[in-house]
Amino acid sequence: MKSLVITIVGKDKPGLIDSLAKVVYQHKGNWLNSSFSRMAGQFAGFAEIHIPAEEESAILETFSKHPDLNVILSEGKSASTEQFDTVALEIVGNDKPGIVQEVTGILNQFNLNICQLNSEFGSAPNWGSAIFKANAIIDVPKDFDTDELKESLEEIASDLMVEISFK
Repeated sequence: MKSLVITIVGKDKPGLIDSLAKVVYQHKGNWLNSSFSRMAGQFAGFAEIHIPAEEESAILETFSKHPDLNVILSEGKSASTEQFDTVALEIVGNDKPGIVQEVTGILNQFNLNICQLNSEFGSAPNWGSAIFKANAIIDVPKDFDTDELKESLEEIASDLMVEISFK
């Protein structure tokens, strides 16, 4: 079986994921992992699938003709054999321009790999101010000092709250 990652973007409407799943099934594939979201009227996401190698050209052609989605197929790779711990980050604070860059910049300074990042903008109940919330899953070396990471992230702003937990 060949590992592929499907990346999609298109105008949101019912049935988009079903149409992808049908194509994967028709090409003898197996749907493994996925993450999809609607944002600003668009639907975007990605899925990891395994298909027989001889089906790759046919599934690529089928997806290229999808009437509602821009679909990109990329070859997947096997997981790294290096040993890491998986850490969950929860970050909440007042929103400001550049906060995502500041958070990701600190993670990069520590040479940490972001496996998943979800962020949202909202208003704080009873305050009316803009709130930034982010949840991230990152890989850290086995002997990594999470206290130092937490301190560095909290230095971004005096009101920033950071929670770190091992998965």
